[in-house]
Amino acid sequence: MTLNIRIIAPDRTVWDAEAQEIILPSSTGQLGILTGHAPLLTALDIGVMRVRVDKEWMPIVLLGGFAEIENNQLTILVNGAEEASQIDLVEAEKNLDTATQLLNDASSSKEKIEATQNIRKARARVQAATAASA
Repeated sequence: MTLNIRIIAPDRTVWDAEAQEIILPSSTGQLGILTGHAPLLTALDIGVMRVRVDKEWMPIVLLGGFAEIENNQLTILVNGAEEASQIDLVEAEKNLDTATQLLNDASSSKEKIEATQNIRKARARVQAATAASA
């Protein structure tokens, strides 16, 4: 049996395929989904989702959203998503360094919050790109 997975961002359908297993970055930690999972609606955090197709794991960066599982149908609505194969690791690491510097230079609460979000996004991109190149 397989899971039917749809990842939908505001501007496009990122993924629409079957997989055997999913690991989601939920707001309460990593959440594994296998076939036959109980119905569930959960909030997603910024992080790396891992999709197992056959024996291969594919990382996809998710930028927060919601996931619903019911009857082996997993629908994921996200603010943004990026497949790891599309991420340049060197550029992602440079973006992480820049985001870290912006946090160090931030003076207002708003700047610190925005910089922290940018660091989380950049870390997820680096993590996904590293996993994809391994």
